[in-house]
Amino acid sequence: MFFKNILNTLILLTALTIFSQENLYTSLTIPDNLRQNANAVIRFNDMNISIKSANEMYIAKKRIVTVLNKEGNDNIDAYVHYDNNVKINELQVLVYNQYGALIKKVRKKDFKDVSAVDGGTLYSDSRVKYLEYTPITYPYTIEFICETVTSNTAFIPSFIPVDDYFVGLETSKYTINYPETITVRTKEKNFESFELNKETLSYSIKYKVKSIEAIKPETYSPAFFDIAPKVLLTLKQFTLEGVYAEVDDWNSFGNWMYHDLIKDTYDLPESTIRMIQNLVKDEQNDIDKARKIYQYVQDKVRYISVQVGIGGWEPFNASEVDKLGYGDCKALTNYTRSLLQAVGVDSNYSVVYAGKSQRSIEGDFAAMQGNHVILNIPQENEENIWLECTSQKLPFGFIGDFTDDRDVLVITPEGGKIAHTKKYSVEENIQKIKGEYSISNGGAIDAKVNVNSKGIQYDDKYWLETETERDLDIHYKTRWKYINSISVSHMNIENNKNDVEFKEDVVFSASNYSKIVGNRMLLTLNALNRNTHVPDRYRTRKQPLKIKRGFIDIDEVEIKLPTNYKVESMPKGMLVENKFGSYKADVEVKDENTLIYKRKFVINDGEFPKEDYTGFRNFYKEVSKMDNAKVALIKN
Repeated sequence: MFFKNILNTLILLTALTIFSQENLYTSLTIPDNLRQNANAVIRFNDMNISIKSANEMYIAKKRIVTVLNKEGNDNIDAYVHYDNNVKINELQVLVYNQYGALIKKVRKKDFKDVSAVDGGTLYSDSRVKYLEYTPITYPYTIEFICETVTSNTAFIPSFIPVDDYFVGLETSKYTINYPETITVRTKEKNFESFELNKETLSYSIKYKVKSIEAIKPETYSPAFFDIAPKVLLTLKQFTLEGVYAEVDDWNSFGNWMYHDLIKDTYDLPESTIRMIQNLVKDEQNDIDKARKIYQYVQDKVRYISVQVGIGGWEPFNASEVDKLGYGDCKALTNYTRSLLQAVGVDSNYSVVYAGKSQRSIEGDFAAMQGNHVILNIPQENEENIWLECTSQKLPFGFIGDFTDDRDVLVITPEGGKIAHTKKYSVEENIQKIKGEYSISNGGAIDAKVNVNSKGIQYDDKYWLETETERDLDIHYKTRWKYINSISVSHMNIENNKNDVEFKEDVVFSASNYSKIVGNRMLLTLNALNRNTHVPDRYRTRKQPLKIKRGFIDIDEVEIKLPTNYKVESMPKGMLVENKFGSYKADVEVKDENTLIYKRKFVINDGEFPKEDYTGFRNFYKEVSKMDNAKVALIKN
């Protein structure tokens, strides 16, 4: 025991000595305010960018992060991408325990090395080396050191002090050095609540940020990239896979993309041109021609990712797609444009940030942006048409929530310009329910329901068309999960692509739907479209309220009452109206055994101050309460 105590004392003294030498490696010195809500804390992050020329860039990183719990493992970010144009000069990781003692070294050869793309990619030269480390205890600290060199200077890493929720920051630094032949442009965003130190010298820019508390996610708030502080950087003169560019604005940027990356890929074979011209010869206008060609593309090709060299940014030649029958978003968009061009229909290759978050291209910052490509068919006096050329299911001119309501870069032969994609209005995002149900004397329900959906509500459901009967059964039981022991006996769906309308006919039943107490029965009126969603509660809301997409639900349901009962009491008309939307429901007596239940629920899209969130949540609570309104029945 004596020797054990001495050993423990020596270990403690060693740890304290290390701690006193360098306090970034121990968790004991993290300020309490940075621990709050944090799964990890970035102790020190230093990125140095050295631009030697338009085709040579060195990137050196040093990142020290303390992981406080299991969830924080995802914030280590100890990885590096490389390919034929990116060489790794240095790569290592040092691991420290909570007292700051070094417990492990990981060298370059010990990193996992895998393809950087998923199984949906046909081929790619993009790879990633990443740390695979299983901690024994928490907290622990990772020091990641990396240096790469690349001939591509089109993408300058942004300065993003914190890139995820639940991450605190002590210090982050960023330096970019460049020669006099290079011009660097910057854009600083979301630093209103943070102190950004900036130092501009001759051919050098330095940034520094200290002490950022962890951000907690909040429902119905702007996306993380819209609230997190960041500095965007780009070069006026850059090289992409050996292709040189010099751009000042989106016009010159688009001009470069069209003439250097896209123009020479429109090379359809003459046989295909004649075939496609014959295909649309009877169509009366450009829209009908485009519709038919879009269907032809959907029937002929399939999407598969290709990410090799400049192929990651330059589309395949149209002739290759025509021959192979597959391609990525760039290739399929380019192929569709080539077919339209062959019949005299103008369209434009367009770059977008795809995803439900509605992220826009930075309209005042011309640089390599976006993660997807769609097709624009300009309309002179009407709303532009947008085509998602990778989908074999979407109707012509429908893009849904994947690319709706955001700024994109449209590339024309004359240059680039920023345009806005289709915004689906509240009135367009409509679901109509026409239904009927009967209640037995024992409280069982038998229901028939017809659901008709358009707009984003169509987008929520069109995929059901290809589901198996078993999966559909699970889907409908989940949709009406508030009804116990539901049994679905009939399901029929119709996807009307011409009118962009999705129709569902469902028949179901359930025992014990109504509650029987003595000689009374309590019947919840809304059986077919009950709101069960109530937004999360926050004691101190931090972020604004953002409702991305509004909608309208309109229901009309005929209710057959049990023969042995009559109405004793029923709710009066229910109405709520406010800035967030409206709710109206009422019940009419058709005859002594029949009620007609009508309901209209509207949610408006928009952005509101954080102080409005409680009112918005209360609105949903009120709707949920009214959706549970009951009729009291009494035995005859």
